[in-house]
Amino acid sequence: MDKKKITNMEVKKKNRNDVFRYLCRHGTVSNPDISYALKLSLPTTTQITKELIEKGLVEEKGELQSTGGRRAKALAVSDNAGKAVGLDITKNHISLVLTQLTGRILRYERIFLPFASEDCYYQEVNQKLEDFLKECGCEREHVLGIGISFPGIIDLKEALVADSHILGVSYLPFSSISRYFAWPCHFLNDANAGAYAEGIQSESIERFFYLSLSNTVGGAVYSNGRLEQGENYRCGEVGHMTIVPDGKVCYCGKYGCLDAYCSAKCLSDGKLEDFFQRLKEGEAEAAGLWDKYTSYLAIAVNNIHMVLDCDIVLGGYVGSYMGEYIQDVREKVSERNTFGEGGSFVRSCSHKTGAAALGASLKVIELFMEQV
Repeated sequence: MDKKKITNMEVKKKNRNDVFRYLCRHGTVSNPDISYALKLSLPTTTQITKELIEKGLVEEKGELQSTGGRRAKALAVSDNAGKAVGLDITKNHISLVLTQLTGRILRYERIFLPFASEDCYYQEVNQKLEDFLKECGCEREHVLGIGISFPGIIDLKEALVADSHILGVSYLPFSSISRYFAWPCHFLNDANAGAYAEGIQSESIERFFYLSLSNTVGGAVYSNGRLEQGENYRCGEVGHMTIVPDGKVCYCGKYGCLDAYCSAKCLSDGKLEDFFQRLKEGEAEAAGLWDKYTSYLAIAVNNIHMVLDCDIVLGGYVGSYMGEYIQDVREKVSERNTFGEGGSFVRSCSHKTGAAALGASLKVIELFMEQV
């Protein structure tokens, strides 16, 4: 009897969760729409949306157009249901994003703020965040939490940043960062956060590898709504995969790492957009640099695909410019590919700006969703 009761409770929770997710993804809909899409009875659907309205998560917004019968009530996620903050920390900048439960970005801002493992740095980050929320007109009580994207190995079991070569910190407890903020904090590796932004809002992508090409190179495996972490939370750390034995020195101190050949800094020490403008204009120096860059990138992409046999998404700073140049990479990958796949498994990222900050905020939303 107890087992059956628990099972029934679990079914009700799953149905409620599915209905709320459907509302978040599809905007303004009706009970019949939800009932048909989720294969739930109309009475069950109506009862669930009633509960969600009582919780303040959903609200009625008039009526939908008639399709021949009585007009159905229009339902949508409440604007006051909750919002999530994403914070992406890098060596020289922080990025802030505020999103609704639907995943819609309300505001994004990138701020120059060099990292320092000091109290004054985190205090300033918190002040920037407070100012950001005021400018958004976001009430403090509506913030569900902060997702923090951090470049390094994020050990979720020990609740600490195990190592970040680029920031020069190790064994940094989450609590030593979260204590500066007024909301619950959730930590992700920056490449994982970018992958999460790419995958969690898609209904068609089941599995892919996200290759983050920013001022450092990272990666993440996204599979069926989850990030594969690895035994030591290092899954996807391809930036330190050797592609040239005894090659150029990497910031990690080793030689020949992918990061030394395919970080954004390999294309430009200044604004990356300036490099791509020169490339677009046909400048010979830029074209030569791009040819060299994509040759090394193709080696890495093909190797990753051979191991994982899934799509490769190019993200990060370089990936955001990759759209019109993706064929350059595909052709070089195709030349290396044993199975004649044509490189069609390589594609550019969907989120061109602030993907890591967005992914961090979406993680907060997902954790909230699981409790609905």
